[in-house]
This record gives sequence, C-alpha cells and structure tokens, in this order.
Amino acid sequence: MSSRRSPRSLRTAVPVLVGLIAGSVLAGVGVAATGAGGGPGLTSQVVSTTPTPSADAPPSTRALAESTCAPMVAAMSTRDRLAQRVMVGVDPSNPASVAATVKATHVGGIFVGGNATALLQNDALAAVQKASPVPVAVAVDDEGGRVQRIDDLDGSLPSARTMAATKTPEQVRAIAKKRAQQLKARGVTIDFAPDADVSDQPANAVIGDRSFSNDPAVVTEYAQAFAQGLEDGGIVGTLKHFPGHGHSTGDSHKGRVSVPPLAQLRNADLLPYGDLVGPGKPLHGTRIAVMVGHLDVPGLTTDLPSSLTPAVYQLLRDEYGFDGMVVTDDLGAMKAISAQFTVPQASVRALAAGADMALSSDITSPGPVIDALEKALAAGTITPADNDAAVARILANKGLCG
Repeated sequence: MSSRRSPRSLRTAVPVLVGLIAGSVLAGVGVAATGAGGGPGLTSQVVSTTPTPSADAPPSTRALAESTCAPMVAAMSTRDRLAQRVMVGVDPSNPASVAATVKATHVGGIFVGGNATALLQNDALAAVQKASPVPVAVAVDDEGGRVQRIDDLDGSLPSARTMAATKTPEQVRAIAKKRAQQLKARGVTIDFAPDADVSDQPANAVIGDRSFSNDPAVVTEYAQAFAQGLEDGGIVGTLKHFPGHGHSTGDSHKGRVSVPPLAQLRNADLLPYGDLVGPGKPLHGTRIAVMVGHLDVPGLTTDLPSSLTPAVYQLLRDEYGFDGMVVTDDLGAMKAISAQFTVPQASVRALAAGADMALSSDITSPGPVIDALEKALAAGTITPADNDAAVARILANKGLCG
C-alpha cells in the first residue's frame, strides 16, 4: 500500500448462521478456533468441496480450512460470496456513511486510510460490524515510520529500518503486540504490515526505510517478529509486497515498475517468504495474509503486473506453499493499475488470476465491483469452485472457521 498518508453482498444468510456469527462477535471470539484444526460446532457438518487427499498424504491446512468453512460458504448467496472478496476504501471522518455502505452491500472488508480518525474512536466500528451479517475485515496500513494510522491517537512507531537497527527481534515482537492491542481496541482486525521487502533504497524512496534491511536474513527475522507480535495482540498481519518491491525501478503509485528477474528475486527478495510461510515454517498455521504488489517481473510476468498475473499466485501457492488469504495491493489509487484498468476491471482480473480479496482505497460504493464479479462468474472467468475456496480462506482469516 501507499507510503503516503492519503486516503486509500452478503445478503440475508441462513438465520441460524447469522445467530452463530453474531453470538461469536458478542463473545469476542471466532465461531471456531483458527489454524489447521477444525473448530467446534462446524466440523461435524463439513461438506467438503475439495478433492479428498490420497491416503498417504495428510490434508493441507488450506484443504482443512476450506472444508470446515464450507457450511458458512454454502449458506451465502452467490452475490454475498463475491462481496466477501471485495475490500473498499471508506471515509474515516464519516462513520455513518461507512455503516451504510456495509449494510447496503455486505462487503467483506473496508480499508481505513488518510488522517481522519473519527471511525477509530468512540467505538464507531462497532456500528459498522452490526450493519453486516458477517464480521467485516477492517484494515489499515500501520507499519511504523512514514506509514501509520493511529500515531495521533496512540503514539508513533519507528520505521522498520530503525527497528531492525536499534531493537532485538524480541523487542520488535513486543512493540507489535502492543500496537495490535491498540488497533484491536479501536476495532481494526487486520494490519497491512510488516513489509517483507528486501531493500537498500534511500530512506525516503518508495520502500526505503519501510524495509527492515537489504539482508534477507534480517528481513526474515524481523518480519517474523512483527507478524507474530500482531498475532499475539489479536489481529492479523500481512507480508508485503510479494514477490518483492524492494529493488524496483520506481514507484507503482506513479506507473508501471520493474524489479529484477525471477531468478534474481529467488536469491534475495523471495527468501523471507520461503523461510516464513510454507509448511513447517514459523508463520504456517497462523492467520498471516500476503499482499501481492503491482510489479513487472522478467521471467514471471508478461504484459500485466504481478497482481493480475496467474503465474504469480501459482508461485506463492505451489512453490512457497502459502495456504492463507492473499490480497492485492491497492487497485484504485496506484497508476500501475489505474492507468490501464478501472477498479471493477482490475478486480475481475486479479480474482481470476488467483487473489482472494481485491483491495481498492477508492472511497466509492463497492456495488459496481460486485456487479462486475457477478458477470465474470456467470461467464466462467471466475469459477464457482475457485470462488468458494477463496471465500473460505477469507472467512478463516477472519477467525470464523477453519
């Protein structure tokens, strides 16, 4: 997401399902435990929509999440499932308008950008949650340094580069835990942090001091610490910007940018993902998400940026073994995308390519995006099976099943 501080349907579900979700929200817990195991109350009703694994191979975390979330997915209308895959920017100075948007569209997520903080005060987000039959993902960019959202309310965090230079990983984990607790208390559920880019750019460059280091081992260690701290504090973290923005030729907010060829990324920029997210890795089994950037990668992408390229998602899923939720970088305010596509067009391409959730910071109704996704599903551009699997991962990321 942006390094600047500028702004960035589920219809009626089965009554029993709504009551289950609402009860869990009031109790302050998810419908089921997160992680690889199935949660109580839903696993006995599993109707798996995924192929049965071979007898000699244990089911993946992804397969388990999809199967245990299947009853919730099945209870939603087609439009509701598609709405879960949309995250839209909202006006944080107008909580009433945010609640109205959520109520009208049942959008799956909202992104809180800019400097206004009314939405993050006085329990305003509680009214937003009450407007939807399924809990809404509430996301912010809160990395520290140049990219923060609650610094005016709860104090400032140092940049990633400063943290790595002055703090131990244990200290950074504690810092992230405290920040997560502050964010959670204000109603935030997901932080688009930490930045897992490997970079030696000048501090004020597009990545610059948002990166912990130009040493992949240091990035891995500190990104892990920050992500685990967020988890400790009760919110979801997000590794970004896959497959690596740290050695880019420019700023994807301003236009198309290139990064080193895939073979070179494997030796540096991709190492944190390889060391953190696959089976047996430190963040496997947590609710960590991954954000895909808008990058041109020789040897991986062709005519479209990475966020719209199927091979990029295949790399993340198949080679690096990531089985959690994948969200795009901003499709609305970054010219690497917006110079060529409208938000509905880009959202269709991104979800068809393999993203679970399409993010746009644009403060507009998500209705046209959901309309475009409905048409894409009817045309076969997005398949029902892939759509249901993505919705299951989103629900698992929210802690509702899986």
